[in-house]
Amino acid sequence: MSVNSNQLLLVVLLIAAVAAAKTIPMSKPNCPSKCGNVTIPFPFGLTNPCSLNTSFLITCDKSLPFLKTTTEMRLFNTTDEKVQVQVLDISLDGQLHVSLPVATSCVDNKNVESDNDYSFFIRLYTPFHLSSKQNKLTVLGAYTAGIVADDYLRSQTTYAPTYCVSFYSSDLYNKTHDESCSGTFCCETPIQHRLSEFYYACAANIFDYNSTRREFLSYPCGYTFLAKEGAYNFSMRDFINFNRSNTFPVVVDWAVGNTCLDAQKNASSYACKSKHSECHNAEVGPGYHCKCSTGFRGNPYLSDGCQDVDECVEESHDCLKGRSTCINSPEGSYSCSCLKGYEGGGKNNGSGCVIRSNRKIIIALSVTGSILALVGGTLYVYCALKKSKLNRLKEHFFQLNGGLLLQQQLNRYSGSNELTKIFNVKELKEATNNFNEEMVLGEGGEGTVYKGILPDNRIVAIKKSRISNPNQIEHFINEVILLCQINHRNVVKLLGCCLETEVPLLVYEFVPNGTVYEHLHDQSKSLRLTWKRRLQIAIETAGALAYLHSATHAPIVHRDVKTSNILLDHNLTAKVSDFGASKIIPLDRTQLTTLVLGTLGYLDPEYFHSSQLTKKSDVYSFGVVLAELLTGEKALSFERPEPHRNLAIHFHSSMNEGQLLDIVDGRIINEANVEQLMDVANIASHCLRLKGEERPTMREVAMKLEGINIVEKRQWEKVNLSSEETETLLKATPSSSFSVDGVNRRSMHSSSDILNRLSSSLTSGR
Repeated sequence: MSVNSNQLLLVVLLIAAVAAAKTIPMSKPNCPSKCGNVTIPFPFGLTNPCSLNTSFLITCDKSLPFLKTTTEMRLFNTTDEKVQVQVLDISLDGQLHVSLPVATSCVDNKNVESDNDYSFFIRLYTPFHLSSKQNKLTVLGAYTAGIVADDYLRSQTTYAPTYCVSFYSSDLYNKTHDESCSGTFCCETPIQHRLSEFYYACAANIFDYNSTRREFLSYPCGYTFLAKEGAYNFSMRDFINFNRSNTFPVVVDWAVGNTCLDAQKNASSYACKSKHSECHNAEVGPGYHCKCSTGFRGNPYLSDGCQDVDECVEESHDCLKGRSTCINSPEGSYSCSCLKGYEGGGKNNGSGCVIRSNRKIIIALSVTGSILALVGGTLYVYCALKKSKLNRLKEHFFQLNGGLLLQQQLNRYSGSNELTKIFNVKELKEATNNFNEEMVLGEGGEGTVYKGILPDNRIVAIKKSRISNPNQIEHFINEVILLCQINHRNVVKLLGCCLETEVPLLVYEFVPNGTVYEHLHDQSKSLRLTWKRRLQIAIETAGALAYLHSATHAPIVHRDVKTSNILLDHNLTAKVSDFGASKIIPLDRTQLTTLVLGTLGYLDPEYFHSSQLTKKSDVYSFGVVLAELLTGEKALSFERPEPHRNLAIHFHSSMNEGQLLDIVDGRIINEANVEQLMDVANIASHCLRLKGEERPTMREVAMKLEGINIVEKRQWEKVNLSSEETETLLKATPSSSFSVDGVNRRSMHSSSDILNRLSSSLTSGR
C-alpha cells in the first residue's frame, strides 16, 4: 500500500514540475501579474519597475485596474470632477478595452433649458488612441445631438468633429417601430481617426421646442457615449429605463516606440526582448508591436516570454496518423518520422508514408532526378539572367517615372503616408487583360483609365498617365502624394501605384456608377438624379472639398472641380476624383502663384487673370457645379445663345432678373421644395462672385448645405406650396443681404440657426 502511495506522489510531483516548466510568464519577475480578474502583461505593470515606462503604468485600486489618463467630467454650472478610466482587459496584439461613462443632457420642463449636463474631456497619453475601426458614437434621445471631437487646446492633430442627431417619432412612441438605431430615438456613426485627446458631449432639445411637449415629458433626457461596435443594441425598453451611470467598453490601440527599423538600432531600448520574437510596425499610427515567432507563444516583450509550442502534445501537427510519429523541436517546429517499413516525409500535406520500395527503383529515380536537376539548373540560370535584365529595365523606368522624387516626397509626408501597395506590372496586366481596349473606362487629358480585376476579385480602376516629357512627372508624383494623405469617404481612394513600366500607373478604388456629368447630360447613360439626390451630391462634394481645404495637414486646392470629376458609387455616394492638377498651399501662405490649370466654364476668373491660386478658386468651381445641378445645363455650351453660353454668367443674370424658374431643370422642378431651391441658388450665387474675398469658404458652404438638408428632412412631408407661391418665390429677385459669412440670412435662416444652436450647445462646456 505504501509503495503505491509513493508512486502516486512521484507522478503528482512530475506533473507539477512539467506544469511549472510550461507556465508562460506574462510579467517581469517578482512583479504582480493581475489586478483583480484582469491580467497585466508586460510592457504594462502596476509599478514603475514592473512596466516598460510610465505610459504603461496601470493603477490598481480596490482590485480594479485604471489607465493613466487625464479625465474630467464637466457638470453644467459646476466645477470639473475627475474620473478614472477603468481597464477591462489588455491584449498583447496592440489593443486594450477600457470602460467610458455616458454624457447626459436633460430638459428642465420649467425653464425650457437643458440641465444636469455631463460632458467628458479625456486625454490618453502616448502611445494610446481610440480605434476608429472598432468604436462608434451613439446618441439616444428625442431631438438630441451628440459630438466627439479633438480637444483642440491640447491635441497636436485636429480632425473634423463627428456629430450624430437622434429625432422623435410618434410611431416609436406607440411601439410600432422596429427599434433599429437608425436616427429615431437612436443614432450611431463611426468616429474620427486616432483620437487621443478628445471630448464628447450631449445636447437635448436642440430645436428649442416647448419643453412641455409630449416627447420631452416622456423622454426629458438625452445620452451620448462611445462604445465598441456590437457592445450596445438599441431597444426602447432599455432607453426608457436607461441608467446614466452605465459605462460601455471602448477599444484603445497601443504600440511601443517609433518604427521597427529605428528601434532595432538600439538593443537596450528595443522592446522585443525574446529571441523568438518578431517586430511588426503598427497598422495605424506610429509605433510597433512584438509577436512571438511561428511555433512559439507567450509574451515577446520578456526575454524568456516566447516558449515553444509542443505540437505533438497538443495534436496540432500534420503527421500521418498510424504511419508516422511526431517529434517536437525546441526551436518552434516539429518533424514527422515514418514508422518502420515505411518511408517518406510523414506529413499529410507532403509525400506521406509509403511502403519502402525497391533499391533499383530508387537508384533510377535518383539518376532521373539528377538529369532533371541539371536541366532545371540550366533553365534557372537562363531565367535568372533574363529576370536580372528585366529588373534593370524596371529600375530604369522607376527612376525615369520619378521614383526617387516619390521617395523624397513620401519621406516629407511620412506621417500621412497611406499608400497601401506597390503593384507589379504582371498583376496589372492580368487585371486588365493586358490593357485591353474593352477594359477602358474613360480617357482624359491626364491619361486613360482601365477597369481591372485583381487576384482577390477586387474591382479597381487603373489610371495609365500620359507623360510626354520629364517636366510632367511632377504632376504625376503630386497626385500620388496628395492621395496618400487623403482619407475621406467622399474622396476616391488610392490603393497603390506601379512605376515599373514606361508609363506610370495608379490603382484606385472602382467607383461603378460613372460621373455626375454623365447622368446630367448623357441620356444614354443617365440615372434619374432626383433633387434630393442632387442636394446630397452637393453636400458630400462640399464636405470633401472643405476637408481638403482645412482638415489635412496642409491645405489642398483641387484646381479642377467639375461634374466629370465627381464619381458616384453603387449607393450614388459622391466621390471627388482626379487630383492631377491639385496643389498643396504651405501653411504660412494663403495663395500660390502658379501656371493656370483647369477647365473652361469652371475656371475662377480671378485666378485666370492673376495666376494667384487660393482656396476660393475651388469655391467658384463648386458654384458652377451647384448651378449645373440646379439647371441640368452644361457649364459651357455653344448650343445656347451667345450671352448664355457660360452657365455662370447665365445663372447670375437669371437670378438678378428673378427668372430662376426659367432655368431650373424641368426634371426636378415638380419635386423640389421651392424655398430649398432658392436657398441653394443663393449659395451658388455667392460662390460665383467675381472677387474671391467675397466668396464663402468651402467649410461655410458645406455647413449651409447640411443645414438645408437637416431642415428638409424635418419638413419634407409638410411643405406643400401652391403653384402661385412657387411662381412668386422663383421669380423674386434674390436678396442682396444674404451673406454666407453670417451677417444676414434670408431663406436659410432656419437651417443655419439650427446649426449655430447645435454647435453652441455641444461646445458650451468649453
